[in-house]
Amino acid sequence: MSVLGLEAERTAGSAHIAPVAGIGLPDGHELWRYRDLLYFLALRDLKTRYRQTVVGVAWVVIQPLAMMSVFWLFFGELLGLQSEGLPFPLFVYPALLAWNYLSGALNEGALSVTSHAHLVGKVYFPRLVLPLTGLVTGCVDLAVASVLLIVLAGAYGVAPGPEILALPLFAALLLLLTAGVSIWLSALNVAYRDVRYAMPFLLQLWFFLTPVFYSSTILTGPWRAVYRVNPMASLVEGFRWSLTGETAAPALSLLPAALVALLLLVSGLLYFQRAERSFADVV
Repeated sequence: MSVLGLEAERTAGSAHIAPVAGIGLPDGHELWRYRDLLYFLALRDLKTRYRQTVVGVAWVVIQPLAMMSVFWLFFGELLGLQSEGLPFPLFVYPALLAWNYLSGALNEGALSVTSHAHLVGKVYFPRLVLPLTGLVTGCVDLAVASVLLIVLAGAYGVAPGPEILALPLFAALLLLLTAGVSIWLSALNVAYRDVRYAMPFLLQLWFFLTPVFYSSTILTGPWRAVYRVNPMASLVEGFRWSLTGETAAPALSLLPAALVALLLLVSGLLYFQRAERSFADVV
């Protein structure tokens, strides 16, 4: 269904669209009605991203492979950071999968409303579809990049154990966390364009506070408790544990991560619902 078709369906029998009164969560039924638009936007973004590139979708694998190689050389070989008994590349790569999904979706989600100003100002649709598009395209990239993890695990003779059954839980929490932050940033960026300039710095800071290329076991005492405030710390450790079965399980640290993810999602939805009434006037 085209965007114009969705508009015709939404406005059939009515020449005026009024904002929803009050403050509350978005209408899930309306979002489901516009699932075709979400699919269309995600497919268009995927096609546009790799159009006129030499290696195409292979960039999804090349980028984390290059990052893993750099971390392996500098932090594994030269600095000798511990990797909890795993080969350093296999220690880093599962964490990179989780982190790259988050950072990629946030980079797209933060600018999603302003970059579609031509649609926001002319056509009605649930604006929440826009930040959610990055979550869908990120899932495709994540699936493609996971192929290299299978190759690495085979090369080092590491087979997944029963811990792999916990992977959907960590993936769901990662999705909730990413959705919450992305929705917040997309709405804030409409009112405050500083968001796009602050994003690279904030993501870089968050990256170094997350145990992607180092083990959180180096932290002890009160520092470790403070460290757990970062939900991505538990999630990347969960990805690493469930995919390799060789590292320590996140255990009870998942509870605060889940609570933070849920809080960000609910508060983000509430703020987005209130702010979207003025999107067409601001963008």
